[in-house]
Amino acid sequence: MAALQNFGGVSSKSWEKREKDEEGRDRETLMDVFCATVREKIVLQRLIVIARLPCYLTERTEIAAHYERLNFQINKQYIWDHMTGLLLIYPNCVLHVIESSRDVLFSVLKDLRDMQQQTTQSLLEGPKVMFMDHGAQNRLFQQWSYKVLDVDQNGKPAAVEPEEEEDGIDTLVCSVLSTLQNLGRHLEITKKALPGLLLDESPELVVSQDVVGKLLTRHELLDPQLYLQMYDSSLNVRLTFGHGIQSSCVTTI
Repeated sequence: MAALQNFGGVSSKSWEKREKDEEGRDRETLMDVFCATVREKIVLQRLIVIARLPCYLTERTEIAAHYERLNFQINKQYIWDHMTGLLLIYPNCVLHVIESSRDVLFSVLKDLRDMQQQTTQSLLEGPKVMFMDHGAQNRLFQQWSYKVLDVDQNGKPAAVEPEEEEDGIDTLVCSVLSTLQNLGRHLEITKKALPGLLLDESPELVVSQDVVGKLLTRHELLDPQLYLQMYDSSLNVRLTFGHGIQSSCVTTI
């Protein structure tokens, strides 16, 4: 009997314990399955919105403080996907890149919509959805940050040929996307987490304020309220413009 219980120098109890340990290492917990399922459902999307600064705004950092609070609230609600991106605050306008899940992006749009409907003074005027990518392959930014730009940091618009196409909306949008892609590549090469210092060192990586200003005058771009209404409508929706902008810009970059 002793030989059976202690075969090969290993007791039956220790053998059973080892088998249980091995089974435990191979077995997934419910939390593992849940986390994996959530990660599979999260599809990275990218939203770019632009807006004017109101003339009564005296401190531009108020805009950054607003989005820092919003980011904190969103992170508490959607703990499985964080918001990354870049908020560029020019002297006259803003450009905001947000990368996250659909729910996070729509929370930002709803906040802009609510801001538009305020009866009191708003931090931003005339916001527009410049670009929405529903299948971004990777993040351009690893964190969310903002940059307050001085008058001499407005960026330079890319050269456009022929001249008559300078104000074409496809060209303007692609100019913004190309500059952002270039900024993302430089961030990856330099291993910098935040783009603020890089934009100071390389002003050519700043999206041109002139281009943003021209885009703000284009009636083709929808404001957040109309964009949300259009997206929620399932019948008789014309999406040809949005698809045209997205496909033409992606192939250009």
